[in-house]
Parts: sequence; structure tokens; C-alpha cells
Amino acid sequence: MSDQIHIYCDESCHLEHDHQRAMVLGAVSCPADMRKRLGRAMKALKAHHGISATREIKWTQVAPSTLAFYRDLVSLFFDEPSLGFRGVVVPNKRVLDHERFDQDHDEFYYKMWWQLLTRLIDDQHTFRIFVDIKDTHSNTKLGKLQEVLCNAHYDFNNERIQSIEAVRSHDVPLVQLADVLTGLLSHHFRGIQDSQAKQALIQHLRARSGLGLDRSTPPGARKFNLFVWQAREGA
Repeated sequence: MSDQIHIYCDESCHLEHDHQRAMVLGAVSCPADMRKRLGRAMKALKAHHGISATREIKWTQVAPSTLAFYRDLVSLFFDEPSLGFRGVVVPNKRVLDHERFDQDHDEFYYKMWWQLLTRLIDDQHTFRIFVDIKDTHSNTKLGKLQEVLCNAHYDFNNERIQSIEAVRSHDVPLVQLADVLTGLLSHHFRGIQDSQAKQALIQHLRARSGLGLDRSTPPGARKFNLFVWQAREGA
């Protein structure tokens, strides 16, 4: 197994005033030397279901006509020992009181990214982190995130956390997998009931994980790790 781990990240409803209740960050981890094989496995799954090799895998594409493919994709995740997922959920952004804690939403946002990634970092591996590009300010934000994460792990020379890079999800299959798992959690925590196919996929993930998806897993959970953030005293 490679001594380098790749972490593929996505986010859902992270903006302060997007009128969405829940905010979710998600990360798929994978040994660097397994990523190409897993990319091929995802491509083969598309071919099996008659889906174009160039079609991007996304949570928004889950529908009755694609449900069988996405069920198999979730099963691929659980059947592949080298893959892991961690999700961080803020169930209700409306309770956030940034002023009370002398922060703004951007600072809170970086704190949640730290919560997402810090448990995936250890001292036995090196890490490269890939984040789906969202806007023209992504590189500045990711530079700040790397600084915060490296300082927290006393990695002042970027020897352990070697890079945090903005990528386009269309080009990176495992970022697309992160999109699906992150979108699934976001859909669940926002209580959306508009799609039977998406509800069926949520139930499939519950069955495969053995989790209700409503509360944090034990901190050491490896395959599917979930942290549901709770406000302190209404803040």
C-alpha cells in the first residue's frame, strides 16, 4: 500500500445566506496507488448500466432511470476496503451566532473544514487533498485551509500535508463519489422528500452502513465516519 493518501472533498450548502438549513462537508479517502483502479471500476460500472463514460457522476443526477447505477456505486464504496468517507454536518445554520464567538461565517467555514480533515490526517502517511473548485477565489481559500491544517498538525514544512488543490470534479472520479455521498447527507439533513429515487438511495446507504445517519458515529469509525456538529448554548 502506498504511504501517500489522497483525500477528495466536496461541500453542499456552505454559504451563509443560501436559504438552506443544513451545511455538509464530505471527504473520500483513498491510497494514492489505488485511485486509477477505482476510477476504472467506476467507468466499468457506467458501461454496465449504459451510462456514457463522459457523463459526470453527481447527486443531482440521481433519478428513477439512474437509481440502479447509483445503488451499485454506493455498494462499490462499501465493498472496496481501501475507500473511506468522513462527513461533517451543521444541521441548522440558522442557530449560528458568529458575533457571540467573535467570528464571521468564513472563519466558521474553515473550522468545519478543519473538523472534516483533521481526523483523516495521521503521522504514518503523507497526504494530498483535492477539493472541487467552486469559484475564482478557491486557491486563496485553499491556501488558508492548508495553513490552518498544517499548523494544527505541526507540519510547518508541508512534509505531511503536501498540498490542497482545487480541481474540476468532471475530471476526477473520486471527487464525483464525494459529491454523491455529500449530497446524500445534505438531502437527508435538509429533510427534502421530493424524490423517491433519492430516498431509496438514502435507505440503501443506511442499510449498507448500518447507520441511521442522524447522529455522529464513534470518532474512530473508519469506513463511514460522521460528525454532526451541535451548537453550544444556542451559538
